[in-house]
Amino acid sequence: MDKKNPSKITAIANFFKWLVSDIADIGVTFAQGDWKTRISFLIMGFGQFMRKQFLRGAAFLAIELAFIYYMVSFGANYLKDITTLGTRETGFDENYVLIQGDNSFLILLYSVLSIILIGLFIFVWRLNIRQNKQAQNMLAKGMKLPTVKQDFMSLLDENFDKTLLALPMLGVFVFTILPIVFMICIAFTNYDYNHQAPTKLFTWVGLENFKNLFSFGSTGFGSTFTTVLIWTLVWAFFATFLNYFLGMVVAMLINKKGIKFKKLWRTILVMTIAVPQFVSLLYVCKMFASDGIVNGYLMQWGIIDSAIQFWENPVLARVMVIVINLWVGVPYVMLICTGLLMNIPADLYESARIDGANPFQMFMKITLPYMLFVTGPFLLTQFTGNLNNFNVIFLLTQGKPQSMALTGNAGYTDLLVTWLYKMTVNDTNYKMAAVIGIMVFIVTAVISLVVYNILPSVKDEEGFQ
Repeated sequence: MDKKNPSKITAIANFFKWLVSDIADIGVTFAQGDWKTRISFLIMGFGQFMRKQFLRGAAFLAIELAFIYYMVSFGANYLKDITTLGTRETGFDENYVLIQGDNSFLILLYSVLSIILIGLFIFVWRLNIRQNKQAQNMLAKGMKLPTVKQDFMSLLDENFDKTLLALPMLGVFVFTILPIVFMICIAFTNYDYNHQAPTKLFTWVGLENFKNLFSFGSTGFGSTFTTVLIWTLVWAFFATFLNYFLGMVVAMLINKKGIKFKKLWRTILVMTIAVPQFVSLLYVCKMFASDGIVNGYLMQWGIIDSAIQFWENPVLARVMVIVINLWVGVPYVMLICTGLLMNIPADLYESARIDGANPFQMFMKITLPYMLFVTGPFLLTQFTGNLNNFNVIFLLTQGKPQSMALTGNAGYTDLLVTWLYKMTVNDTNYKMAAVIGIMVFIVTAVISLVVYNILPSVKDEEGFQ
């Protein structure tokens, strides 16, 4: 194993080596630091204030005071119940007076927030110690420290990237990191309809939900999860590559010399993009319903005797979803390929013609390799996007047709993401929805990382020059 993954083992070893070195540096800084630096271990920003770096000192001190205020007045109260997620349920006493109990949801949410803030505070505290050591060494060498004005101007100059990214990073933390960590924690609880805050408490159940997901018994989700996962991968494959190759073919046909009204054909295709999917897909859904216009005309013309169950037959519904998605996705790929095809040097095709290559050979040896090389990252993005393509599936079929053979209110056209939505909104089965959310992340991350590392455009950026 060591021989197979030397880089990974080296990275882990380097991390622990850095961690031990950093902890040792903290001890050395305290032992060799002056009284200003030592007090800064307890009162952040003290050393900066004493060295007249008032802007830095005020920032560090404000962060420490805000952290202490949050933990004393708010965070610690929730964090102490993290192991139980509350013990007192909301109810009425003998006089029918409402007694407010613990709220497991808020306990978990603010405990997660507090733990993350503690980690961030430790990082800022370490930064404070490092700056004190740096300032002390600069003064010992007779160097001048940056003034308040210089610190302020640096926020608009060499440190402008940090200033510019401060607000986006806060947004990423609040709207991305915190919800992901919270969702992972929910997967290890029994949070569902019967244990719904604030009226009922929920608690930790360990790996029970994951065992349930992979259990193939009558009450387990294993069979349904396998069915939905396989369909999700099949859907993503066809939705990506059919759109890609048909879009490329359409672009090549329109760009071909001698084709008239090129702008007209492109405009017609782009019109499918201009119409909102919410309108177009719902309309198409109604068109192919049992009492829709398609079945109506087919029976009127005598082609069929009874309505075709487009959305009731599992196989037919899946085929319809893939085919209708072509109408939505091909124009996007056509526009991208149109620009790329114009960038292929004409000399390559001319040389191929002189050598006797036919159009198919030129496509396989010139056009296709170039397109795959340039659009490799785009294909990966499309594939991962189709794994989580909520709109097309939900607007067309809502995941139907349903079946008693599938648990968790799943249907035969449900993707993992639409199944997750149903588990959350319709069944309020938050614990299993969180587990499925984790599986969606794992499937998407593994596929993305594996495919990204084998893309020719990533391994060899100069390969097509």
